[in-house]
Amino acid sequence: MHIERILHSQGFGSRKVCRALIRAGRVTISGQIQDNPFADLPTADLVFTVDRETWRFRDKAYLMLHKPSGYECSRQPQFHAPVFALLPEPLVNRGVQPIGRLDQDTTGLLLLSDDGQFIHVWSSGRKRVPKIYEVAVRHPVNETMTEALLAGVQLHDDPEPVAAAACERTGERSLKLTITEGKYHQVKRMVAAAGNRVESLHRSGIGGLMLPDDLAPGQWRWLDDGDLARLADFDTTTD
Repeated sequence: MHIERILHSQGFGSRKVCRALIRAGRVTISGQIQDNPFADLPTADLVFTVDRETWRFRDKAYLMLHKPSGYECSRQPQFHAPVFALLPEPLVNRGVQPIGRLDQDTTGLLLLSDDGQFIHVWSSGRKRVPKIYEVAVRHPVNETMTEALLAGVQLHDDPEPVAAAACERTGERSLKLTITEGKYHQVKRMVAAAGNRVESLHRSGIGGLMLPDDLAPGQWRWLDDGDLARLADFDTTTD
C-alpha cells in the first residue's frame, strides 16, 4: 500500500495532507525518513512514526477508555466536553465510536471502535452482554432492595419488570449491579424503582473484560487479543 494511503487510513488527514506530511520529512519507518508518498509498503506488522510519535498500522481500531465524569459520549455534546477530546486526533479522524454510552456523570469502562460490525454485535441488546456497575446510593442498602433488584422492578414505560443479572451489597451505601440490557438510564431507574437514589455510578466491566487498575481516568489504550478474548468470555447463560 502507498505510504500516503497508509497514513490516510490511520486518520492522519486527507490524501493531500498525508502527502505533505511525507514530503516534509515528518514520517519515518525503521528510523528512516520516508519522503516518497507513493512508495509501496506491506502493512503487516508495520510500525511508523509521525512527528516522532510511534504508531502501528491497524486495519480496524479497538480501544478502551477510562471515562471520567464530565464528558459526553457524543460528537455533538450539549453541555460537556466530548469523550473524543480524550483521544489522539488520528483516532477521532478515523471515526471511532463509543459502543454504548455512559452518562456524563458516569465513569468507567468505555469501548470504542471504527469497526461497524463489531459495534453492532457488542451494542446489540440481543447478545445480552453483562455490564458490571459499582453503585453508590443515598440511603443504606438493605436486603429488601437487593432482593427487589434481583426479582425485577417496574420501570416507567416498560411493560415488563426489569431484573438485575446479579446484585450484591458492597458497603452500607454501595452495591455491585450487573445488567444485561442497555435501557436508557437503566441502573439509575432500577435503583430508584427499588426505593433508593444513585449518587455515583462506575462501570467496571463489560462481558469478561474488566477495567484495568492501572488505566487512570481519562486514559485510553488499544485492546489486544487477550482483551478481545476476555470481552467475549462470559457466562453463556446470558447469551
